[in-house]
Amino acid sequence: MKPEIKQLRDKLKGLGLNGMIVSNPISIKYLTDLDAEGILIIDPKENLFVTDSRYIESVNNNLTIDSEIVACDRKEMSKYDYEAIFEGLGDIGFEENYVTYANYKKYLEMFQVNLVETEGLIESQRIVKEPEEIEKLKKACEISDKAFEYIIKNIKKGMTEKQIAFELENYMLSNGADGIAFPSIVASGENSSMPHAVPTDRVIKENDIILFDFGAKYQGYHSDCSRTVFVGNIPDEQRKAYDFVLDEQQKIIDNFKEGTNIKAIIRNRETDYSLENIEVMHSFGHGVGLEIHEAPTLNSKVDNVLKKNSIVTVEPGVYFAGKFGIRIEDTCLIEKNQCITLTKIGKTITTINLI
Repeated sequence: MKPEIKQLRDKLKGLGLNGMIVSNPISIKYLTDLDAEGILIIDPKENLFVTDSRYIESVNNNLTIDSEIVACDRKEMSKYDYEAIFEGLGDIGFEENYVTYANYKKYLEMFQVNLVETEGLIESQRIVKEPEEIEKLKKACEISDKAFEYIIKNIKKGMTEKQIAFELENYMLSNGADGIAFPSIVASGENSSMPHAVPTDRVIKENDIILFDFGAKYQGYHSDCSRTVFVGNIPDEQRKAYDFVLDEQQKIIDNFKEGTNIKAIIRNRETDYSLENIEVMHSFGHGVGLEIHEAPTLNSKVDNVLKKNSIVTVEPGVYFAGKFGIRIEDTCLIEKNQCITLTKIGKTITTINLI
């Protein structure tokens, strides 16, 4: 049995639940490695994946004896089959953050059980990655690293933000990525002052600043990286801001390890921002894995404690409206005594020449 399912079963038992209906596709992917529409039913006897005829062949081809999952075509399931699954078992968990009210009522009718909210049980479990997950995340980071190294050597005169983003994403897709982690940000000049800028037809110019935010997806797992580079001369104001952001990121990375209280570390960084009269525009990072944004969030509002083998991004940034912005971000692995950056692109000030 996959360790993820075994962990979930143990946690359900500890909550006094006799089973669970898993309907979020991300949760299903995490627990089964399956990419198919359907619901995963966990009961004391078995793990049953109910799908339809469009997916049943593919699902069966991807299941092994070790999977300990039985696949079933929903067309073959009668009303009485559903009622029999949890018969006499009492409370059954469901994903209240994903299930619509309409589906909630449908599940009540189908299974004839008492549905109990699980309060993000699977999402919390996903914070700590299994070794296989970490290897996939490392591969996603490796692909995005190579893509960035490629693109900064191939920015030509006359290229627009859109064209650069296209070339960056095309390289990832052509060199091992199953997809992009999210639509890439390439923001130049004054556009870089918007944290979530969308690439435009703005042409890259001499003495520009360019902010990149991008990532690759590999077997469902995401990398996330931001770098800021300069074209030609660097104004003192931008150099000072870059040094500030890099120093803030390094302070976080140096203090992150198993057991670190995130709130305390981020509060210190917010104090540095305040002393420089700089507004904090977004969180300093987030968990990453099967989703580009997942638990934990790196902010000063919640007392989250870092766990060994969790994967987080560290991404401080500064933004000056209508002028420029700078962000530096890495995907990081939390270990017992340290935080290791999985994205390996250099972070010393980089200038490029238009070719």
